[in-house]
Amino acid sequence: MNTLQEWKLACPKGERDLAFPNTRGGLDHQSSVTMRAFHPAQVRAGLVTEGRAKYGGLHSLRHFYASWCINRKADGGLELPLKVVQARLGHASIQMTADRYGHLFPSTDDGAELAAAEKVFLV
Repeated sequence: MNTLQEWKLACPKGERDLAFPNTRGGLDHQSSVTMRAFHPAQVRAGLVTEGRAKYGGLHSLRHFYASWCINRKADGGLELPLKVVQARLGHASIQMTADRYGHLFPSTDDGAELAAAEKVFLV
């Protein structure tokens, strides 16, 4: 919070009193933010060495976040239930989340449950 307050005092002032204004205190266009910050950050992170950045726009960060929420913990994700992912993404319905990201949820038909059930019956 202190860092944000310090930044707010130091950043360019404008009519809208924005927390992250452009150099004139106004709104920054998404294309400007993408070209000045997002693409160079991808180069510094080693995602690309030259030319067009791997991820075209800021919306790709939303998809990355969604997949991170969904992925299994064993794969570095949070392994959250569909309803929690829906709430975090702000989707109006769980169906919207399932339609867009359902393919990312781990499959439960990998045979592990069947093998465990068979083991119980064999004992």
